[in-house]
Amino acid sequence: MTYQVLARKWRPQNFSSLVGQQPIVTALRNALKEGRIAQAYLFSGIRGVGKTTAARVLAKALNCERGPAADPCNECMPCLEITRGSDLDVIEVDAATYSKVEQVRELTESLRYGPARDRYKVVVLDEIHRLSRQAFDALLKIVEEPPPHLVFIFATTEIEAVPATILSRCQEFHFRRVPTAEVVALLADICRSEGIAASETALRLIARAGEGSVRDSVALLDQLATFGSGTISDEEAIRLLGGLDTALFSRVLHGMLAGDRAAVAAAVAMVEDEGWDPRHVYGQFLAYCRDALHLAMGGDPGQVDLPGEEATALAATAKASGYENLLRLLQQLLASEQTVRRSEAGALAVEIAWLRAAELPKLVRIEELLAGIPPGSPRARAPAAADLAAGRPAFRPRAPVPSVEAPKPRLAAAGREEPAEDEPPPGAAPPANDEERLLAFLQEVSKLKQPLAAHLEGAEDLRFAEGRLVIVYPPGDPWLPQKLERGSNREVLEQALARSWGAGTAFKLIEGSGQRTVAEASPGLSTVKLELVEANPIIQTVLDIFGGRVAEVEEHGSLPED
Repeated sequence: MTYQVLARKWRPQNFSSLVGQQPIVTALRNALKEGRIAQAYLFSGIRGVGKTTAARVLAKALNCERGPAADPCNECMPCLEITRGSDLDVIEVDAATYSKVEQVRELTESLRYGPARDRYKVVVLDEIHRLSRQAFDALLKIVEEPPPHLVFIFATTEIEAVPATILSRCQEFHFRRVPTAEVVALLADICRSEGIAASETALRLIARAGEGSVRDSVALLDQLATFGSGTISDEEAIRLLGGLDTALFSRVLHGMLAGDRAAVAAAVAMVEDEGWDPRHVYGQFLAYCRDALHLAMGGDPGQVDLPGEEATALAATAKASGYENLLRLLQQLLASEQTVRRSEAGALAVEIAWLRAAELPKLVRIEELLAGIPPGSPRARAPAAADLAAGRPAFRPRAPVPSVEAPKPRLAAAGREEPAEDEPPPGAAPPANDEERLLAFLQEVSKLKQPLAAHLEGAEDLRFAEGRLVIVYPPGDPWLPQKLERGSNREVLEQALARSWGAGTAFKLIEGSGQRTVAEASPGLSTVKLELVEANPIIQTVLDIFGGRVAEVEEHGSLPED
């Protein structure tokens, strides 16, 4: 008996066997059950995902002697003849060789007659995008208003080439790429039925090489089974599917993470010596780095399409490298992917892209700068290859980065400001003199209510006398005392006074003379404001980065209260 390839032998003969297209199967089954048969269907998607197969199954379901049914019986004469391709009422046309307008006109004339035996005359036009513009025009009228016995089923891999006038007259179904897990399950069923020995890793490699196409995956399985006489090893699957030596990828990844330019350049030289396609190598390495990224996120090494020992080694490298570093590396490589693909000097493009990625460990993270870590310190150094091989962390833990947010008042559960305790925190040293107490007072006000601290900076003078704080406001300025006397602001001032001078401390508002500057009125007040500005975490961070200092504080208006 003549051998039948697995792709034809395992071609689905009913909707239940169609892999990975459940939404489309559900829609077509419901249409058959309810008798809602459209005059034209358009199936689109990549090659090998079931478009022509679904068209044949739909033709059988329409003409089955027990139908129209959700699934054909595959036992009656119409079903058997449609499966063999000998049914006179089911016409399959390859539009690539039937694209002239004269041929389409002859076809449309013959379709005006009823079916010879079946319930419907079904026309399956495969690769319809290959029709000429005039052929599409000749097809329009009969597609829009076909005889009641006629159903069109169009299939295409390039839906963007199909005119909108055709699309608007069809029910469109887009066939997606079949997920790898579903392809692996199908390949495992085929192996059990055909007596083929293959590991799950090999099946995943085959499914990934098929790129979502069931037909391509089954054809690759057939090829590998023939090569191995019914046995498919992981090594043979990697070699015959165009996979590369993963040890090369491991060396390249270690070299990039350690900043070892010599190792990266040697890997590119090996690619040239072996005669591998640089673009294919680059794409495979991207997939390898993606697996490493998933493993760094805590993925299972058993789910990676690599042999067991290599998957375990990659998991150790990924965890030692860190998720953030691998993500940055993969982003750098992906940014160069288009350049590598389009370059005529493929090996040179790959070498440049990989060497650029090897420079990433030399970059200093902004978090390290803000934390004050010197760029050359051991905490900021790049990982050595020995560290990665031993599974030690690639980047040392860093000191916590100080917050650069402005101080905010504590909020209670109801959204109101939570009153501060009257006493300072345990263990805190009390201020030594009134100038330090004044600075502490302004800082407390800033923590509790930042706009109120800005209002106080507009005072003509601040001094502590006779057991209370004296706030001198500019003459003829009723606005400032009104703001300070407001209920919520008064509470904040009293809380800050209690923290700085003790419970029961009050404040007094007096109108100034307007003849003295702030510095003249109270020489310590200018210093207090200067120290208050320098104590701000944001200002401190900026001064640390640029090595500067605050020389003078100038007021430019005032902040809004809320």
